[in-house]
Amino acid sequence: MKRRNFISKNIVAGALVPAAYAAMGFSNQKVNLSLSDQKIHKLESSPDGDDDVVIERLSEGRPHNGKVLAVIQPHCDDIAYYAAGTVAKLIYEGYTGYLIRTSNDDAAGGGATMGERVFNNEKENDAVAKALGLKKAYSLNYNNHRMDEYNIQDIKCRLIFLFRLLQVDTLICYDPWGQYEENPDHYITAKAVEAARWMSGMGTDYTEQLEVVKPHTVKEMYYFARGPQLVNRVVDISKFIDKKVEVNVACTNQGLAGGAGAQLRRTLAANGKKLSILGNDDQTANFNYIKEFALDIDSENLRGIPSDRKIGEKYGLGWAERFHYIGPTISSVDRYVQKNAVSI
Repeated sequence: MKRRNFISKNIVAGALVPAAYAAMGFSNQKVNLSLSDQKIHKLESSPDGDDDVVIERLSEGRPHNGKVLAVIQPHCDDIAYYAAGTVAKLIYEGYTGYLIRTSNDDAAGGGATMGERVFNNEKENDAVAKALGLKKAYSLNYNNHRMDEYNIQDIKCRLIFLFRLLQVDTLICYDPWGQYEENPDHYITAKAVEAARWMSGMGTDYTEQLEVVKPHTVKEMYYFARGPQLVNRVVDISKFIDKKVEVNVACTNQGLAGGAGAQLRRTLAANGKKLSILGNDDQTANFNYIKEFALDIDSENLRGIPSDRKIGEKYGLGWAERFHYIGPTISSVDRYVQKNAVSI
């Protein structure tokens, strides 16, 4: 998956905060992190130089028991590429997770006919959900690379229903404010998700749904991107890097490897050569190809983003994923009352 060089080489840590945030009252809250677990770094390319990056580390003891995570991707390999480590971490910490795929992947991956491609990628999407420990996978089945043909109101309506039905607390998806995204499925999905999560808590939108579901507000968003975006949260996935590799191994039709490691090992052997990192069997070759090449050495070429290892090293971590995070706001009125209210 080769991307334009100017995208992969000029991804910046920061970009201008969308003006809509000021109206919505969002700020960079350090949510669900103890002070001892926080490490703050300045954004390298922040326009004003005073934005903070929160380092989110693993919390033991399942602090998120009872909370619901929606993992949303246009195609069956998107989460595997960009956010599988964070998904695995949140599930480990107690979330119940659901996978929502918006396309049917009919133009991607293996299969001689469209029907075979759809079937193969449906199985692959289910394999991703299983590998991540998600409870169920939903597919909205819009045609691949043609989501900009559909009325976004239809996509929003279906997402709103699922957010209400599942009572979603947190979601992970492409960043609706990410820059230079080429794929219409990615940016249409992202915009529909952002609008849907905002509207799902209102009792005035799609009121016919309220006969079977209740309004419900999504409180936290982890947004990832392939191009420049505001980055205000880096998640330590060191404990889950092998799980991320496992999820990518499950993407055999259109994923990062698709047997590339095994093929490289066979090609080298035919020429009397070998790479010790590829091991002595296809399974090892594919696993290590993803971990060492796709997620690290050749990441910018294969995924269009910097290496997970390099992102981790920058912040003193082993491996890491980065996000534009939006979390619950804290009322200044509540703070003021707590600090100044007296008994009468």
